[in-house]
Amino acid sequence: MRVLVVEDDALLGDAIQAGLRQRGFVADWVRDGVAAQHALESRTHEAAVLDLGLPRRSGLEVLAALRARRDPVPVLVLTARDTVQDRIAGLDAGADDYLVKPFDLGELAARLRALIRRSAGSPGSALVVGALSLDPATREVTWRGEPRSLSRKEFALLHAFLSSPGRVFSRAELEEKLYGWGEEVESNALDVHLHHLRRKLFPGVVQTLRGVGWTLPKDLA
Repeated sequence: MRVLVVEDDALLGDAIQAGLRQRGFVADWVRDGVAAQHALESRTHEAAVLDLGLPRRSGLEVLAALRARRDPVPVLVLTARDTVQDRIAGLDAGADDYLVKPFDLGELAARLRALIRRSAGSPGSALVVGALSLDPATREVTWRGEPRSLSRKEFALLHAFLSSPGRVFSRAELEEKLYGWGEEVESNALDVHLHHLRRKLFPGVVQTLRGVGWTLPKDLA
């Protein structure tokens, strides 16, 4: 799950990014409204955490521009502004959720997971295809009822496939799911993660379409 963090406070922004990464997210971080708008225009994030009191362009202006172009990416407003009027203004501008500082990182992560689930049309916590199950909240993966231990990158890769079973992902799309800005991507890293995923689950969990990409079948047994 790749999210954008928009926070101008250096200590807080760094803490949020680190905390979300520890909880399995790929988190990118920008510090002002203009940078946030450019990042959101790239359409690579599944959700955004948006502060309102930003330099160069306010969070409300960023949010209004996002909704004006009918971009449905879920946005959680994170701010010190805690009056009812402030919450109403944020929600009316198009926010999907609202969290007041100070906050708990575990709650922030849970709210993001819920927003992403709703955006994908998934009512429950776990993603299930056939006998394969993944729970983003507990980070548990089971195959035919048996638990499987995956690395952070393997978990993120499987999450992407289970979120859209039957969809064919290109190499670039999968790398976007696995790596944030500034993270070095080795040329064969994705192939290694796919190999480990097949070894830990079963060979047919991900199918290769040569010259096109990879897909997880909808009919896993």
